[in-house]
Amino acid sequence: MTVGFVHLRVHTEYSLVDSVVRVEELVNAVLAAEMPAVALTDQSNLFGMVKFYRAAIEGGIKPVVGVDLLVREAGERTPPSRLTLLCQSEGGYRNVTRLLSRAYLEGQHRGVAMIEHGWLSPEGVSGLIALSGATEGDVGRALVNGREAEAERALNDWLDLFGDRFYLELQRVGRAEEEGYIALAVALGARRAVPVVATNDVRFIKPEDFESHEARVCIYDGALLADTARVRRYTAQQYLRTPREMALLFADIPEALANSVEIARRSSLILRLGETHMPQYPVPGGGSAADFLREEAAHGLARRLIGRSDAAQIERRRERLKSELDVICQMGFASYFLIVADFIRWSRENAIPAGPWLGRRIARGLLPWDHGPGSARI
Repeated sequence: MTVGFVHLRVHTEYSLVDSVVRVEELVNAVLAAEMPAVALTDQSNLFGMVKFYRAAIEGGIKPVVGVDLLVREAGERTPPSRLTLLCQSEGGYRNVTRLLSRAYLEGQHRGVAMIEHGWLSPEGVSGLIALSGATEGDVGRALVNGREAEAERALNDWLDLFGDRFYLELQRVGRAEEEGYIALAVALGARRAVPVVATNDVRFIKPEDFESHEARVCIYDGALLADTARVRRYTAQQYLRTPREMALLFADIPEALANSVEIARRSSLILRLGETHMPQYPVPGGGSAADFLREEAAHGLARRLIGRSDAAQIERRRERLKSELDVICQMGFASYFLIVADFIRWSRENAIPAGPWLGRRIARGLLPWDHGPGSARI
């Protein structure tokens, strides 16, 4: 009988800090183990998403797209906790991209992108399933340290955000505090009717890959592999276990395995690849981008025709402009031209060289910054 289990926490080579899993190897290993789906949850990024999605679809397995986040409390000095988000839908995917963008723009701490707990709202996490992070999450950390009241408060916060889309995560990868945590987490989940789910916190495909994984971690940390005093954050058990291995490992908590399959069923992000989506320019006062482009172009031409008296030449330029605009608008590029014009205009207003003239000047050795203050203005 095939044992049902799906890996829901997997870092790949796109998690530069701690994984040696290649996307193609991951998909092949999942196929060989006859698992129906697998999740990609790289740390604070979706860089491997498209490659993973294509490989999984081609291999006939269901891709579950997610991300492993570091969450900090604003104003506190405690280390960040972990939270894994899995996309149920396109809306959930868009919410993840907003969180990640904000993490890189506003949440970087010593070069590490993090989100703040205060950024999360029920609307901002709709379409997302959350895994608690096991002993590295705030609930798990509180349980391990004997602060059960704090764990209850943290759990309440997550349930207010995610409702029945929040799962208490269980792991058995050889860490000292695991069994104590699991006993408390299972009891908490039973008391509060919160489901539990098993993960293996995957960082490499096979057990024998552990040494190469540690080498990568040392490169990132700037440590020596042979240094006996270095911090060891990972274990040799964080490989892509087969469903049967996971069944043996969690024989006492079978619902934790079943819930991994249930979560995969609940996650149905469909990516439409190979399509071109042009950006839309926000037209002042409404209206179409095509009409606004024609107005702007007409104003620009009028400025350039001031002082000219050759009626035939003026008419030829107007006809040429109309012809060019007809082609641009017919092809759907009106917004594109308006956006390019917008950042060219901003560059000029801020004395930043921009426009096709720059290439010609550089080719002739006439660099704009070589001609005195202010000469870079176009």
